[in-house]
Amino acid sequence: MPAALALPTRQPGLLSSLVELTKLRISGASTFTAAAGYVAYRRGADLGLATALLGILLLAMGASAFNEVQERHLDARMERTRMRPLPRGVFTPGAAAAIAGGLALAGFLVLLAAHNLTTALLGALALLWYNGFYTPLKRVSAFAVVPGSLIGALPPAIGWTAAGGHPLDPSILALAFLFFIWQVPHFWLLVCLHAEGYEGAGFPTPMTVFGARRLSRLTFTWICATAAACALLPAFRVTLSLPAELLLALAALGLVWSSAELLRPEGEPARFRRVFMKINVFALLVTAAVIFDPLLLR
Repeated sequence: MPAALALPTRQPGLLSSLVELTKLRISGASTFTAAAGYVAYRRGADLGLATALLGILLLAMGASAFNEVQERHLDARMERTRMRPLPRGVFTPGAAAAIAGGLALAGFLVLLAAHNLTTALLGALALLWYNGFYTPLKRVSAFAVVPGSLIGALPPAIGWTAAGGHPLDPSILALAFLFFIWQVPHFWLLVCLHAEGYEGAGFPTPMTVFGARRLSRLTFTWICATAAACALLPAFRVTLSLPAELLLALAALGLVWSSAELLRPEGEPARFRRVFMKINVFALLVTAAVIFDPLLLR
């Protein structure tokens, strides 16, 4: 019988490569949490929300592209990331850095022109912390995600200040703290899913420090802390309506209940993927509760 013909693999186009370079999906998710900060302060939405989200999205895309430039050699060594645009040679490092710089500058200028200096500086801090501190620290510390989680706390604060709020207001600190705590189990679940890839590329991981079983238990502990942090939102008047607070309670209880499988002595690797998806849904529900809270009071 004749040998089967190998079909050529279709390479992603330039636009899809640009979307991947800037991690548009992840950048958009962080921008969504910024909307919660904006609406929580303004108790509603206006045109300023659009300019705030645009500026934050451009900065997040720029930071993501810079990250891919910084980690291009490591990405080429991991199965999960070896087909990213830079390892594939779609962009040169110089071109990718120029794209990143243009996006980041545009985002900073949008926040400065449409809002205020505090908002623009917080946006710049997020980029500098991610690319100048967290990204290099990942290469030398298995626990870089703990200080690096400031990245998850800053977008809601940027949205809050863009709406006119003070960055040290207890209400936004409560919301930012929840997303700070959330980042740790979110990343550790990724580590559980892709430990061999991270370690093969030279990243130290908590898996090597604790082992799979202990890391699963620690991750569950952080998940419980994340769920408990939901109580801060009504306590500090981030949410005021009963429906929003019920949604927060259900999201928290559901996350803890559905993540308890991490405590099993043995389990299939797919459990890490299931819990990873659930913790992402939890973040979506918390953000939605904060955004829709003003509407639920009317």
